[in-house]
Amino acid sequence: MSNLQEWNQFFRITTCVTIAAGLGLQTNIAIAADDTGIQDPVTYSGHVARIMNENCVVCHREGGIGPMELTSYESVRPWAPLIQLKVANREMPPYAYDHDIGNQNLQADWRLSQEDIDTVVSWVNQGSLLGNTEELPSMQALPDIDAWNFAKDLGQPDIVLASNPIDVPANGNDLWDKHFIDSGITEDRCIKALQVKPRGEAKTVVHHANTYFAEINEDGGVDRKPVTEYAMGKWGEVVPEGVCRTAFKDSMVQWDIHMYPGGLGGSAPNDVVKDNVVELGIWLHPPGYQANITQDLASYQLDQGDLFIPPHGTAMTQGFHSFDHPVRIDSFQPHGHLRMNAASLEIFYPETGKTELVSMISNWSATWHHSHLYEQDFAPLVPTGAVLVTKQWYDNTDANPNNPDPRQWVGWGQRTADEMSHSWIAISHLDEETYQELAERQETRKRAQLTSMD
Repeated sequence: MSNLQEWNQFFRITTCVTIAAGLGLQTNIAIAADDTGIQDPVTYSGHVARIMNENCVVCHREGGIGPMELTSYESVRPWAPLIQLKVANREMPPYAYDHDIGNQNLQADWRLSQEDIDTVVSWVNQGSLLGNTEELPSMQALPDIDAWNFAKDLGQPDIVLASNPIDVPANGNDLWDKHFIDSGITEDRCIKALQVKPRGEAKTVVHHANTYFAEINEDGGVDRKPVTEYAMGKWGEVVPEGVCRTAFKDSMVQWDIHMYPGGLGGSAPNDVVKDNVVELGIWLHPPGYQANITQDLASYQLDQGDLFIPPHGTAMTQGFHSFDHPVRIDSFQPHGHLRMNAASLEIFYPETGKTELVSMISNWSATWHHSHLYEQDFAPLVPTGAVLVTKQWYDNTDANPNNPDPRQWVGWGQRTADEMSHSWIAISHLDEETYQELAERQETRKRAQLTSMD
């Protein structure tokens, strides 16, 4: 899902395509030729229902954030041409991460396989037939709309911390709310997973919600370390096995919440949201859990002071960071606002002069932030002195469907209408011995992976 402007366009195109299809007319929007190579009949019952159930209904159901239900043939069939378009263009499911560049070993990857994409495209091209209803797969049990994302695998969070409630108006300027609450943590513990979850309709008006373990000094200053970051659409974070991200004893938790009156996206209520509350769920390892590797999350800044985008123009920013010890990159989450449309993560190796492109997101959207979690056995390893290079691109033209007004000069700022230029990256800190051990293990796995592909 993208912003309200895009969804309005979505509905207009859908209406035109559906009417044209019903009248037997051709349209340059629909995919006219079936070049997938699939010759056998493709039906909803035998093929497409499984794809919809496994990938779409989690959002497109009653009370979900999707703008229509896609839980049955009767509800799917009117949207078939637009489903085909969005799936073929890899706009749905909403996980913008390039398929053909960089590290493809990701956890919680929402992207459809090429086989599933071809199946949906062929189904529509063949007439979107129902097929034999006896072949319909049973609908999987769906979690409650407000359930914790990791509850199925990890149970309920060990700690749930709620922000102070605040009313968000239907219109007006951006709002920020910063306050402290007690964490209730009585001893240092290692974190297993984290999720920040706006409660109910709050998800439509919360732009981001950062949390920090904080200690208030005698002079009134605050020492703080990030707990986690939430931005619209983010699922959550999982800490790798054998790694400890610490929940600190006797700490406060500082909330830093940015809210957008009226809401952003196809499900924006454009109404007052009363008692907006954001919750932080923390899953903990048992007391005494031992880990040789420590992890932290940080915001890696780019040259934000130089970010200035002219009307009807474009821009690019880049930032650099190196370490005096080897590290592993466990996750990568670029952050920007409505003009940002692409981001990348690279590693520059000074000894060889070579640059490795780790991740590329060429169709980034502010309404779907993802913390791209690398599979632990293939997570990028960075030797001492190598340089992380983060790049982000911006489109302030009318070709950007998320752009509210291409006539404006846009600079760095906290408002939704401004822009930002940073990435949240989870880093595991290694010693040389552990780095060499992990590097050798990864090389062995990569060779085995290449062998299995031959």
